[in-house]
Amino acid sequence: MKKILVVVDYQNDFVNGALGFKKAEMLEGVILQKITEYRCNGHDIAFTFDTHSEDYLSTQEGVNLPVKHCIKGTVGWELYGKVKDNCIETDKRFEKTAFGSLELVRYLEEKKYDSVELIGLVSNICVLSNAILAKAALPEALVIVDASAVASYDDKLNNAALDVMESIHIRVINKKV
Repeated sequence: MKKILVVVDYQNDFVNGALGFKKAEMLEGVILQKITEYRCNGHDIAFTFDTHSEDYLSTQEGVNLPVKHCIKGTVGWELYGKVKDNCIETDKRFEKTAFGSLELVRYLEEKKYDSVELIGLVSNICVLSNAILAKAALPEALVIVDASAVASYDDKLNNAALDVMESIHIRVINKKV
């Protein structure tokens, strides 16, 4: 089975920076475990990077969320903690200026993965967007979101996002009831 783990936006600004929140920091251990598991089993790993420029506040997203974050080249844009040390040269990286990555979609279509697992931040925004895009790119693939490895600044939105993903046949695992 051809599998890929997609670590979504586990960047400093979402963990302990401009848009950081406590639950994001608590994910580091499970994310590291997932990376180790995939790497040990010879599966692919990819990382997405929310990527903005200095003109962020003049973009549509910046108007709706007027908090400068993930400005390319800043510490806030970099991967958080030990996850940064576990992103190696052979891992695929996708810089995205929007919630979802069309470059990731094209890559998934090209590689024809049987399984795509998504973890990271923020569950109700970028994880949701990329999970939907992965399902659209590979409708017959198993698309998985590990609820123990995603989080939101709002528990209600996190749970709603997980419910929506389940409703469109994305397999949500480790979901607390």
